Amino acid sequence: MAAALCFSAGHRALAADPQLCAACHGPEGNSVIPANPSIAAQPEQSISIQLFQFREGNRKDAQMTPMAANLSNKEMNELAAYFSKQKAAAPPHKTSPENALAGPKLAQQFNCVQCHGPALRGQQHIPRLAGQQYEYLLAQLRKFKAQTRADLDGNMTSAAQPLTDKDIEILVDYAAGLSAQ
Repeated sequence: MAAALCFSAGHRALAADPQLCAACHGPEGNSVIPANPSIAAQPEQSISIQLFQFREGNRKDAQMTPMAANLSNKEMNELAAYFSKQKAAAPPHKTSPENALAGPKLAQQFNCVQCHGPALRGQQHIPRLAGQQYEYLLAQLRKFKAQTRADLDGNMTSAAQPLTDKDIEILVDYAAGLSAQ
């Protein structure tokens, strides 16, 4: 499918075509694949930085690293601007009632709201967690905890260290069920 999208991109830079991103991140950036993040309504700077990290090899992924490898800064910024303006779909995940109560307390306790914002919708270079794919969030937070996922300044890796497996499960269940709007 990606190859077909690549050939239909016309005169635009093939790697910067938002339709190519849709193969993995869903229409308008709303992922329907649980292991892939939704990028619709993410903060523009957050998208640019993630693409930059993939391009530079600071963040690695078998699919994203080659996709970002040849993007110019202008193309990364254009993609970021496009996807940041797309409307996020309603979250497919439903938070359990007990985690809906425990989640906000843990988000305060572990300072999630300090960086990701009070509603966990992201800000500036910090991504939106609200309404994100549950499986994706779980995998990423576990990687931060295991120190196998790079982040721009090391803050997320540090923040994940005191989390227990149960804390991670509660936080992810809570965040994935929040509205992104």
